[in-house]
Amino acid sequence: MMTSIDQILGNPISFLERVFAALDQDGIDVADYECDHICYRVETNERYQELKAALGQIGKLLIENEINGRLISTFKLNEPIRFRDHKIWCVELPSPKSGKSYKEGYEHVEFAIGENPVVFRERYPALEFDESGLHKELDGKQYTGNPDVARKYDGLVVKFHERTIEEVIKRDTHGDV
Repeated sequence: MMTSIDQILGNPISFLERVFAALDQDGIDVADYECDHICYRVETNERYQELKAALGQIGKLLIENEINGRLISTFKLNEPIRFRDHKIWCVELPSPKSGKSYKEGYEHVEFAIGENPVVFRERYPALEFDESGLHKELDGKQYTGNPDVARKYDGLVVKFHERTIEEVIKRDTHGDV
């Protein structure tokens, strides 16, 4: 019997239902955007290593980078997570930041919106977006490869960025795509 995402990280459907309910309440229509990845947080570096090995059984490690001072692994699943009309092919697994405490579980999803996230944000002037993702560091240097804006809800985050994580990884590891 094959191992599944449900066995490794738990079933993501109730998390995704909460995400889409929050977006619906805000009037943010994501039907035409690719939900390109889901993020799962861990509490310890040991758990990070354990889940990194387990995810390698159901997907391919695309990259492991140090971003904003901690390792983040991104996997492309052999079988996508299916939710409504979306297929989520990638899982992001960040190790915990030093000195920060995280509850283990699904934390955020990201949508590739095909445009600058600032332009996207401007379509929703009544909503507050976190803009800290417009300025990231990769390996200790300013990184502008795929900036995002985010909506924070109770116990979850939704991020909006221009390109899919897989496109960005290909570009950053193999030159321009």
